[in-house]
Amino acid sequence: MEQEKRYSDMSEIELKQEIARLREKARKAEQLGIVNEFAVYDRKVTMAQAYLMNPDDFKPGKIYELTTDPGQYFKVEYMNGVFAWGYRLNGNGKEEGIPISLLNKGV
Repeated sequence: MEQEKRYSDMSEIELKQEIARLREKARKAEQLGIVNEFAVYDRKVTMAQAYLMNPDDFKPGKIYELTTDPGQYFKVEYMNGVFAWGYRLNGNGKEEGIPISLLNKGV
């Protein structure tokens, strides 16, 4: 069995192809009503998208709107690769790491 390539090792073209492939699998799972499988593919798409973004665009101390939850905001405490670590405003106060593809740069 061929070893799957890590997102961090993929080129931009490979990442875009992988995102298209995963979206198609997610669409089929959704049509078949397989919610768990859909959620897995959806999360993989989010992760692959994060590797198409520049982590330097996200700054500690700044607040970003969550793309999946308009009106909800996330304060970045620090960056670790393509993950932003921090807290949701009006959240439970627990630190969490989220892929930068969930943060809206345009706020």
